[in-house]
Amino acid sequence: MTQTMRWYGPHDIISLKELKQAGITGIVTALHQIPVGDIWEKKDIMERVDMIRKAGMDWKVIESLPVHEDIKRRNGNYEEYIENYKISLRNVADCGLEVVTYNFMPILDWLRTDHHHELEDGSSVLRYDPLKFAFFDLFLLKREHAENDYAPETISAAVELGNSMSQEDKDRLFRNILLGLPGSDENFTPQIIKEQLAAYANISDEQLRENMIHFLSEVAPVAEEVGLKLAVHPDDPPFSVLGLPRVVSSGEDIERILKEVDIPANGLCFCTGSLGARPANDLLKIFNDHKDRVHFLHLRNVSREASGVFHESPHLDGDVPMNQIVKSILQHMNDKKISLPMRPDHGYLHSAEAHKNYYPGYSLIGRLKGLAELRGLELGLQETIN
Repeated sequence: MTQTMRWYGPHDIISLKELKQAGITGIVTALHQIPVGDIWEKKDIMERVDMIRKAGMDWKVIESLPVHEDIKRRNGNYEEYIENYKISLRNVADCGLEVVTYNFMPILDWLRTDHHHELEDGSSVLRYDPLKFAFFDLFLLKREHAENDYAPETISAAVELGNSMSQEDKDRLFRNILLGLPGSDENFTPQIIKEQLAAYANISDEQLRENMIHFLSEVAPVAEEVGLKLAVHPDDPPFSVLGLPRVVSSGEDIERILKEVDIPANGLCFCTGSLGARPANDLLKIFNDHKDRVHFLHLRNVSREASGVFHESPHLDGDVPMNQIVKSILQHMNDKKISLPMRPDHGYLHSAEAHKNYYPGYSLIGRLKGLAELRGLELGLQETIN
């Protein structure tokens, strides 16, 4: 596997120099400064390419080239934004990039209720608690008709939870969920969220899927033409939140997306953490069914607790069968004589770095620990591959 690390650009508190010293050879990044829907111009792309090359590394994987909400809803200026996306794809290909990661989650990117859930050893991790989310949805955001999405016993439990929380706890929960997009310094406000939720009021899973397939039918042929690979990131968490539709949450979802736009460039970012948070997902089957369309790997682990709670766990220890998955990946790469780009995804925040203002889940020591474990696993399994 080609080992990479995500970097949020020049304003990231982790420097390229630090990543280079850690043995990283490939950087995964994006031009977060460009508004969603605008064209990525070659001069901006090459500025970032040159910056990374001067630091002694390569940039081959974009994470991510975001999809405008008008495209997801297929209204407003969606046709213009699709054309802009095509131009951006041609530009990034001309600049030597190879993989474009994106997602099709409405409004919010990944979300967690706890950004610093402390473990017994004092380190902290990302955690999702559906009861906390219900309390946020019902009594902090106060989404219209939210009560229809929860069982009466859940609503009662959310009331009890709220009564036990301090105002500081509630404020922290509110900030955590409305963090905004990774790479952005701007948080969503309740008013913005409610306005955007209203725009999705009549869009079902099936309608969102149709909109995604329309988008892919337009952009995947361009990616194929210019030698790029598109890698859709699964929904995180892989189930509906705030009543929003979801279309990349299960093996069945992925099957439909890849089958409907059956072009090699139309592929998957295989994120074991996102897919692993859904107990019904058989990760080995998903990989083996679609391995020829897997263009990027996010390898992380999760531990699923009771009642839908899950938290990040050590990369090699959790409910994701990482040993078996990495072995299948290595066998596939050996058979095809390829090397898929991989990065460790999320990591523990260790006490030594607790004072640093990292993006949640993206501390340096925690991710390097995950990368070291994955490197060791890969080397240990190499001898078992035919």
